[in-house]
Amino acid sequence: MPTKSNYVANSSTMFRVLSPSQCDEILLAAEEVLERTGVMVYDEEAREIMKKAGCWVDGARVRIASSIVERSLRSAPQRVTLCNSRTGSRDVQLEGYNAYFGTGSDTPFFIDPYTQERKRGTKQLVSWACKCIDALPNLDFVMSLGIVQDVPLLISDRHQFEAEVLNTGKPIVITAHDIKGYADIIEMCEIIAGGEEELRRNPFMTLYAEPISPLQHAEEAATKLVLAAKKGLPVVYTPCVMAGGTVPASMAGVITNGLAESLSGLVINQTAREGAPFIMGGVFTIMDMTTTIFSYGSPEFDLLMAALADMAHYLKLPMFGTAGCSDSCIMDEQAGVEAALSITMTALSGPNLNHDVGYVEYGSTSSLDLLVTCNDIIGMARRLVRGIQVNDDTLALDVIDKVGPGGNFLKEDHTGKYFRAETLNSELNDRQSYDLWKESGSKTMEKRANEKTRSIIEDYQPEQLPKDVQQKIHAIVERAENKLRS
Repeated sequence: MPTKSNYVANSSTMFRVLSPSQCDEILLAAEEVLERTGVMVYDEEAREIMKKAGCWVDGARVRIASSIVERSLRSAPQRVTLCNSRTGSRDVQLEGYNAYFGTGSDTPFFIDPYTQERKRGTKQLVSWACKCIDALPNLDFVMSLGIVQDVPLLISDRHQFEAEVLNTGKPIVITAHDIKGYADIIEMCEIIAGGEEELRRNPFMTLYAEPISPLQHAEEAATKLVLAAKKGLPVVYTPCVMAGGTVPASMAGVITNGLAESLSGLVINQTAREGAPFIMGGVFTIMDMTTTIFSYGSPEFDLLMAALADMAHYLKLPMFGTAGCSDSCIMDEQAGVEAALSITMTALSGPNLNHDVGYVEYGSTSSLDLLVTCNDIIGMARRLVRGIQVNDDTLALDVIDKVGPGGNFLKEDHTGKYFRAETLNSELNDRQSYDLWKESGSKTMEKRANEKTRSIIEDYQPEQLPKDVQQKIHAIVERAENKLRS
């Protein structure tokens, strides 16, 4: 075929909510919030660092000039890499429109995959969850998916990390109760990586921390931002804002307020150490006025998260997103619909590190069966994003001419090649005829997902850390327990 001049192609499907002009307007509005209204910072060291950088400090209230925000945006890296703790491979590249998926953290309840009973989280349930995540190919990173509640709660964060890292090599997004817990987990990670410098060069862990909306940085969150910067380790800083409750009810107001919180966290982090890896993000949704819940399944949630992705791309910052979750209390049709819509919107809009896959009951409960189902949904969404490749071979003119009118393409090499390359095979979707479906047990999607969940728990074995490393990690957990008793 002849060379084409000025030929424009889409290598993927494309989706945007905000135009660049709208992104610019929202950024300027967020900068105005930080200059005029400011934020509360409840950590003295963080305030002192910000003051030295030129912020205006009045007690706990800190106002931030736009020039400082813009300097922080320039110093923060545009990409962050997370690695596999077993192989060191750089599997998760947080940049551009790369969309990775993983679970959330800290739900108080689990749905037991054997009894379907809603029960309190335990170390065993978190271990099961991490095994499932490690086994599922479309899950890229791990969060605990539950709170370990059968240990002393003040040090449950150490137990959660131990359960995670013993059951998966995939990158881990950790939570920590306070700066001491975070320091202990960093120490464990440095043992696994082989040293402080090795962990900084090839991090397999990032911290998840939050401001308190509206416009507050608790001491626990601010100290973590500073320690992450000093260590040169990546940190996720994620406002969880509720339209009409903790932020304005207008969609643009939600994004403006939430973005101001993210940017002020960025300033704390970057003024502590320029160039520290920082991941912005959020869980932006509505307060359901009928139930007063923080909705994880509303269309406004999906719209806001896609708009926030536009802002992250505009700012050239990696983004922590949210998808694969539901307001339904169980794994049912509602959960499937809401999870599928959020995963598809996320895959199309391209936030980078997308958590909460497997959440039901608006973030209160985790379902491994929904997690397994979402693994298939993510695969389908990724197939949509791949789009359609148009070139001489895919246009298939030669094979169309060879087969001719009235022929069939089943025996052609071209068919075998592109059937494998372009057709997604789902593990859970059932495309049998009705009679064959009946003969094979009339299994619903929920039943098929539950069988796969239990099969992973019973049969799958993640790659193990060396025994001496396991012992050193557990020694730090025991040390924290002994300090608690003394």
